Amino acid sequence: MLELAYHKSPYYQRIFKEAGVRPFHLENFEDLKKFPTIDKKDLRTRQQMVPDFGDLICAPEEDFVFLSASSGSTGVPTASPFTGPDFEDFQDCQARLFWSSGMRPTDRYCHALNFTLFVGGPNVIGAMKLGALTVWAGTIPSERLLAIFQTWRPTVTWTTPSYAWFLGETAKESGINPAELSIRKIFVAGEPGGSIPETQTSIEALWDADVYDYYGLSDIFGACAGMCEAKDGLHMAEDHILVEVVDPQTGQEVAEGQRGEMILTSLKKVARPLIRFRTGDIVSYTTETCSCGRTHMRMHGIHGRLDDMMIIKGVNVFPSDIETIVRNNENLTGEYVCVITEEKHMAALTIEVEKVEGFQGDMDALATEIQIECQKIIGIKPRIRILDAKSLTRATHKAIRVRDERKKGQ
Repeated sequence: MLELAYHKSPYYQRIFKEAGVRPFHLENFEDLKKFPTIDKKDLRTRQQMVPDFGDLICAPEEDFVFLSASSGSTGVPTASPFTGPDFEDFQDCQARLFWSSGMRPTDRYCHALNFTLFVGGPNVIGAMKLGALTVWAGTIPSERLLAIFQTWRPTVTWTTPSYAWFLGETAKESGINPAELSIRKIFVAGEPGGSIPETQTSIEALWDADVYDYYGLSDIFGACAGMCEAKDGLHMAEDHILVEVVDPQTGQEVAEGQRGEMILTSLKKVARPLIRFRTGDIVSYTTETCSCGRTHMRMHGIHGRLDDMMIIKGVNVFPSDIETIVRNNENLTGEYVCVITEEKHMAALTIEVEKVEGFQGDMDALATEIQIECQKIIGIKPRIRILDAKSLTRATHKAIRVRDERKKGQ
């Protein structure tokens, strides 16, 4: 892959030379650290500088058969092209992950992820490759999706954790008990919730179904990792991707079980190989053999993203840490928003939560209880603002968990 990147990509050739490395300098895995990292900003910048796909691509456009894209802060989609073999590898990996989660040809699979340029859209083909009957629903109104569930009785579906919760609530409000529907497995991705035990068990109880967390990114392909039936971490497809987990400040590798930023190197994708790509995702991992027998490393979920991380009184706080607390309190609905304000030139955190309908307890005591749990888990005691049930906006797909109300530029 280093030879391919160096000889086919003007960008890689330049940054390798600037770093004083060549492909032949790689003699062991430790040597990979000598090579420069890249990030999402680099991909966007190079695409703007060299339209239409940037100068990291290593195959001619006539070999491209599929294009996914992710949105950026500039509003310009960042392209991720695939050659024919790249796409076949992509779908083979999806089928393999689905199988590890217990899906079989006898299942009916309803795909409820976005199809519009989203790299998760084609995962439905992986389900077809496995042999399951597939329903290409996509992101349609909740009432229509529930009608599909009632009519075609799928046993497996895939969406985001927040939408799985929202859809279950919507079903109940419509007089439908989600636990009585045919869904028995729910694959979730796009948010940390699928690997937060409190969120996972809440969704499972709502639907009477098993929840399996998945991870992917458009820059490589749909799902790169997923839970097996043991549900003890996400197996990374190490035959497709080399994984490093490092301290985001120092770049040094962190020990197993410790949190760090995940850096990925694609091992087979040729349309646009990624060499030491900084994902911005904070993960922890283990290399112990899973009880299922698989030996690929397992991520203990995505704890958060660097761009979602809040620094409060010198403490790094991720929304997923707050979610663990909120979902575990029976007096709360499970919805929350982290509000950041500025006080005396320092960041201050207020957590907005909802009390359950019919709550008759002491509001101050409930707020204190939440504060104490925050002190235990994240090391600080934020303000707690308790709202009535259904006061917070529900997410139909990815939930927005942080609202920064500080004045920009000050």
